[in-house]
Amino acid sequence: MRWGDDSKNREPAVSVSWRVEVDARWTWRAVDHNALAWSRGIPGNWLMAWIHRRLGSLGLVAAAVAVVGCRREVDPVPSKPRAESTSAFQPTVVSTNPSPGQPPAGMVWIPGGEFSMGSEDPRGAVCGGPDAMQDARPVHRVFVDGFFMDATEVTNGEFARFVRETGYVTVAQRTPRAEDFPGAPAEALVPGSAVFTPTEGPVPLDSHFRWWRYQKGADWQHPEGPGTSIEGRNADPVVHVAYEDAEAFARWAGKRLPTEAEWEFAARGGRSGELYPWGNDLKPEGRFTANIYTGQFPTKDTGADGFQGIAPVGRFSPNPFGLHDMGGNVWEWVSDWYRPDYYQQCVLAGGVARNPFGPSSSYDPVEPSEKKRVHRGGSFLCTDEYCTRYMVGSRGKGEVSTGSNHVGFRCVMTVDQYRSRSGR
Repeated sequence: MRWGDDSKNREPAVSVSWRVEVDARWTWRAVDHNALAWSRGIPGNWLMAWIHRRLGSLGLVAAAVAVVGCRREVDPVPSKPRAESTSAFQPTVVSTNPSPGQPPAGMVWIPGGEFSMGSEDPRGAVCGGPDAMQDARPVHRVFVDGFFMDATEVTNGEFARFVRETGYVTVAQRTPRAEDFPGAPAEALVPGSAVFTPTEGPVPLDSHFRWWRYQKGADWQHPEGPGTSIEGRNADPVVHVAYEDAEAFARWAGKRLPTEAEWEFAARGGRSGELYPWGNDLKPEGRFTANIYTGQFPTKDTGADGFQGIAPVGRFSPNPFGLHDMGGNVWEWVSDWYRPDYYQQCVLAGGVARNPFGPSSSYDPVEPSEKKRVHRGGSFLCTDEYCTRYMVGSRGKGEVSTGSNHVGFRCVMTVDQYRSRSGR
């Protein structure tokens, strides 16, 4: 296993097991991003592109550090943050601007205001996980105008209506273009997406390719691949959506994707500096308040929070603004390009950032050639053993054409969009 230059963030160089034909038989051969190997003289550059685009950017952060002292569900004592965890945060000032009218169906009014955005290093907190979350600092002041936001993630049922009315075909359902993957055998260019696959037993947590696979035929209608369906799962959040898929839905609905600042302001619910959208305890009064991974990752999700895998939307209590599932369940696309140094840029600009839309371009030092947008909220696969990014100030990232079975989205509607829609 090789680490990228940003080793402090424990980002791995891409490494995956890839099936290679050798002497008329199929074998498994490890293919490393930094030293690609491909048998029988087929160029390796197409494989690098394929891995990056289809499996290399899942918004995950690898962490090989064991967590010590985190209380499990068998421990009745609720987790507490370290005492100084909110020291960089100033109070949130919620605007008093009233809603411009009755919220659209399924949406709630977020009044906007000024708040402290970001996250301090959570590793000193009980159940804080092994990740320093350096890209979520420095904590800085931001102001956002009011807007409407979907109370839940977009569901399979809602996305199905969009597809019926428009005939839209998602990225995962399209055949990859040969020009995007030079040298790729034609038989390898098949539609599909990334699917989480539990391991048979404990494994080192040093490479997410141990539990992710590229599944031919996986898409929003077939979340686990051919033979699976969304029948009876209309209330589940839609997954296997790339960024452009989420944007297309938002345009059709007369909405847009939230900015990262809008998303975090809404998730905090008017509070300041708390670890989670619901407060500072992972399990207040011993109860789970989000759909996260319980049990030994990545072997078995015990379902101690009530769900193994994705949960239907809205099954946990909302935050003070009326938003459900702002931590856990599925990651959510937001509109900002990803840069690990963007918060530093905001601070250097001085003052309070007003309605920021993020940097003008993407840059991830681990994969500098890939275009990535920010993910927010964590997913049902987040756990203190590996990824605690259900913490409200934390950030994820994803290559824009990559989907998986733990990434979805929700939308916002600006006041201008609302008035245009209402004819006012």
